[in-house]
Amino acid sequence: MALATFWFILTAVLWTGFFVLEGFDLGVGMLHTVVARDEAGRRAAINTIGPLWDGNEVWLIVAAAAMFAAFPAWYATLFSGLYPALVVLLAGLIVRGVSFEFRGKDDGVRWRRTWDALLTCGSLLVPLIVGIALGDLLRGMPIDRNQEFTGGVGDLFSAYSVFTGITLVLLCLLHGATFIALKTTGAVEHRAALLARRIAPVAALAVLAFLPWTHSVAGKNVLPNIVQLIAFLAVLAAAWLVAGRHEGWSFVATTVAIATTILSIFADLYPRLMVSSTDPAFDLTARNSASGAYALKVMSVVAIVFFPLVLAYQGWTYHVFRLRISAEQFRPSARAPE
Repeated sequence: MALATFWFILTAVLWTGFFVLEGFDLGVGMLHTVVARDEAGRRAAINTIGPLWDGNEVWLIVAAAAMFAAFPAWYATLFSGLYPALVVLLAGLIVRGVSFEFRGKDDGVRWRRTWDALLTCGSLLVPLIVGIALGDLLRGMPIDRNQEFTGGVGDLFSAYSVFTGITLVLLCLLHGATFIALKTTGAVEHRAALLARRIAPVAALAVLAFLPWTHSVAGKNVLPNIVQLIAFLAVLAAAWLVAGRHEGWSFVATTVAIATTILSIFADLYPRLMVSSTDPAFDLTARNSASGAYALKVMSVVAIVFFPLVLAYQGWTYHVFRLRISAEQFRPSARAPE
């Protein structure tokens, strides 16, 4: 049971890491046409995440792989039940990734606007769909005694799960706006900071509504746990720091806010992995859904050895690409006099 708990915690950390790192990528994707008025500005916004987005996206794959390896029943039930939503999610990921590569292949205005629109839509779909899926874990899905999903597409959508998706979209928007303000200069930085100030109160209100609702859906008492308390304070701090134009600390605050918001779902979920809306006796738990002890031991050794190495490499990557980006770098240079 101890190893199952360890892998539940690690899975929660991986999903949190995905939203912390990919969250600002998604925010940049949704906002790149809003913070810029010309092609040079849009390229500057996109290039803030150019060397980072594909590495950040790997966290999604690793989080799903951890679920598959450590809790195969969880993976099978969740992914079979969410199959239609996963198709939409994969479509969003594909068009988003292709947009980064294809938008610069032609100078035509229509061409680039098309790929910009696809990048925006793909970046919006990812946090919305994943947020709905995370909300479904806690709100409950129709699962029978054989741990099989017995519902339909309509069972994936409830007020709470949809609000979870909307809350994560707002947090990604705020996270992305603060990142653009931190990584750019000039007019793009100014518009990103202004946009962050407008998004911050809305995102804060969404999180402040989401936290007690999560506690209520989980059947807990009204008192928040420590993770939710930190999320509450972090989102308020983010709104205050954004208003004061403290770009670095604003990004730190949005990082903590988005991380603790995700962790609050898993904190209220444990020891369950998925809640059955059919009968609480059919809930998937860390105990009845885990792999064998030997498999968990081997995976734990691999994770303990390689996870710090991955973190060190990714930290080094962020250090290498830490400098600000200016839209002037992407403007055509003036033609030299003959």
